[in-house]
Parts: sequence; C-alpha cells; structure tokens
Amino acid sequence: MIRIALTKGRIEEKAIEIFEKAGYDCSPLHNKGRKLFFCIAPDVEVVLAKANDVITYVEHGVCDMGVVGKDTIMEMGRSLYEVMDLGFGKCRFALACKKGTDFFEGYSHKTIASKYPNVTKEYFRSLGLDVEVVKIEGSVELAPLLGLADGIVDIVETGSTLKENGLEVVRDVAPISARLVVNTASIKLKKNQVDKIIDDIAKALKEL
Repeated sequence: MIRIALTKGRIEEKAIEIFEKAGYDCSPLHNKGRKLFFCIAPDVEVVLAKANDVITYVEHGVCDMGVVGKDTIMEMGRSLYEVMDLGFGKCRFALACKKGTDFFEGYSHKTIASKYPNVTKEYFRSLGLDVEVVKIEGSVELAPLLGLADGIVDIVETGSTLKENGLEVVRDVAPISARLVVNTASIKLKKNQVDKIIDDIAKALKEL
C-alpha cells in the first residue's frame, strides 16, 4: 500500500483533479464528510492533512508521498525528497515595506515580521544581513503599520492586500508552487510503486 498525504484546501482540490486525470478513482473525496482516509486505487490510499502535518507524516514514513506547498517545505526544512513541481498554487515569498520607504537605506538594525521565520532568516543570511525576525501568526501587514517592524516577508499572490495597507514589494524572495514529495526510505523500498505514481502524475500534468 502506498499512502499519500494531501494538503487540505486549494492544493487538495487541484491534486484530486490531477489524480483523476491520471486514472485514479477520487469519487470518495468528493463526498468525504469527516473521513480522513480514502482509497483511490487497490494499493493507493490518500490522507488529508494540514500542510505542516503533510511534511511530518512523509518525513516519518507514515505516509510515503505528499502534495504540499514549497512554502511549507522551505519553512520546515525536513528530510524528504522533493521530486516534482506540480505547477499549480503559484505565488511567491516577497519582502515588503511601507510604500515610499527605502528598506536598504542606512545601516540601522532592521526588524522583519513574518509567519515564516526560518525562510526569512535564511534569505537575509544569503544577503549577508543580520536582522531581527519577529514571528507573527495573524495579519503580518500590521507589523510595519504599528511600528513593530521595518518590513515583512510573506506570501504574495497579486499584491493587492499589500497595496490596500500602504505596503509595496521591495524584492521577490522565492517562487512558490505545489510540490510532490517522497519519504527517503519509500523512494527506495517501494521504488516501483512510487515511480508508477510519479509517471502517472507527470502524464496527467501534460494533458491538463
């Protein structure tokens, strides 16, 4: 049995479309109620989970494969194989600050607010800059407006939320999309089954 963890929500919906295109029976997922386990083939089982949990389940081997956003992979930085960019759920990490502000001006110590502290620290480390990172759980756009931070690192799709709050993108940090990940042991011990699913998905993506 191959067990695949799908991230609930928009990624789940698009992943189901791809699996159906690949010939898997996803009918149980359209009327799922409160169920969490679904068989889409005699030897393939799907589990629905939150993004962070998808990474945890795949890393620990209770799920062989997973579909999750690159943002979660980058933030959690766990040991697993990222085998395919599925090409949907596209957006980006971006650095933003108050409109009209030169973020990189001067030599003062900067404070950055983000829901993704690890991504933020790694980005500024790559620039050779030492910043203080404050983790925010809610609307991160508030932090610069309240004077808590000089800027934010957040996921940006259209940028309209930033504009509505008087912020603007300073730099793009990294592109994001849904990815197919595989457990490090499963890719060897269940190679034939895993390879078949990867091939099925790759063919389905070409037809979409």
